[in-house]
Amino acid sequence: MHIQVECYAGYRGEESPRYIQMATYKIEIREIVDRWLSPDHRYFKILGSDDATYIIRHDTANWQWELVFYQSGEAISRVNSDSGES
Repeated sequence: MHIQVECYAGYRGEESPRYIQMATYKIEIREIVDRWLSPDHRYFKILGSDDATYIIRHDTANWQWELVFYQSGEAISRVNSDSGES
């Protein structure tokens, strides 16, 4: 799924996503949990302001962003409550 991403370029010029937008729904990125590179993509695992976990990737050749994974915050809470965690 193609998405729009607003980024912040730090002092080294490396872009970090700050918001993702799907249609009219805009999510603030609370935390970048992980990031990694492949030869033609940059991946970010993020925690959104909606408590959901996302993995997004940036196609460095075409400058397009895609959503490749989504897990709702509700699903995470349900797993934690089932295992006795809080």
